[in-house]
Amino acid sequence: MKKLIAGTFAVAMGLTSTMAFAKDAVTLQLKWVTQAQFAGYYVAKDKGFYDEVDLDVTIKPGGPDIAPPQVIAGGGADVIVDWMPSALASREKGVALVNIAQPFKRSGMMLTCRKETGIKSPEDFKGKTLGVWFFGNEYPFLSWMSKLGIKTDGSEGGVTVLKQGFNVDPLLQKQADCISTMTYNEYWQVIDAGIPEEELVVFKYEDQGVSTMEDGLYVVEDKLKDAAFVDKMARFVKASMKGWAWARDNSDAAADIVLENDTTGAQTEKHQRRMMGEINKLTEGSDGKLDSADFDRTVDTLLSGGSDPVITKKPEGAWSHAVIDKAM
Repeated sequence: MKKLIAGTFAVAMGLTSTMAFAKDAVTLQLKWVTQAQFAGYYVAKDKGFYDEVDLDVTIKPGGPDIAPPQVIAGGGADVIVDWMPSALASREKGVALVNIAQPFKRSGMMLTCRKETGIKSPEDFKGKTLGVWFFGNEYPFLSWMSKLGIKTDGSEGGVTVLKQGFNVDPLLQKQADCISTMTYNEYWQVIDAGIPEEELVVFKYEDQGVSTMEDGLYVVEDKLKDAAFVDKMARFVKASMKGWAWARDNSDAAADIVLENDTTGAQTEKHQRRMMGEINKLTEGSDGKLDSADFDRTVDTLLSGGSDPVITKKPEGAWSHAVIDKAM
């Protein structure tokens, strides 16, 4: 009888111990493929920062056929990385996304032009062909052109817009005078393709006052009514920001962690280490808390995008500090 009691007690203690140490599961959907753009999350997982706050985090890479808002709307993720234009457009269309943290303080988007085209300032865009990403990425560009008073229909005195794929071919093949690039990715693809920096002119959206917020963390609004979910997200954000801080202090090592998680084998050490250095410039100074002024600037930029804006009115409730305040 004593043995039976002792055995039952041991099993009960074992179950209690397992339950006590069970980690909360979190699924993160990235906006794009595994690369240094998302290093903070891979670092947090690799260095055990998620383990420290009792989280079991699954990181799902994105790609050209994956829309994070659709993934989270379908229950395939708890939290997603998305650009604010996309998130706000999704919110207006019925997927009530809310920004809970903003690891990226600055935008990396810019136009890169061949110097031989004679373009020295934005006013010189008139009469030129400009490569632009669509799928929601075109709205900052359209707002910029509207601000400059430059038409985008190819008419006299305006610009011709070339719908650009996610590559730099239009510039290399001289199909466009300028193309869309990110400071951490496509710009360097142009350099690696053989066009030296001194033969290029760049215009950063950040410098032009028409940048929008990129790579924020978003959840579905109804989830924030659940205190347990808010607590779980606060732990996730806290550990993630620790991962981003580590990546800034250990740039090359962070890039190497990204490479270890690239199951496709498509990334290279040179590209990822260089990308990590540029990404660190965009996250520097961010404590994860979205600045309302940055939100307002993004909204104003999107609303001034011409006759077909990505959003039609200023959204209410599109961001919350409930999670980041608890995390901090």
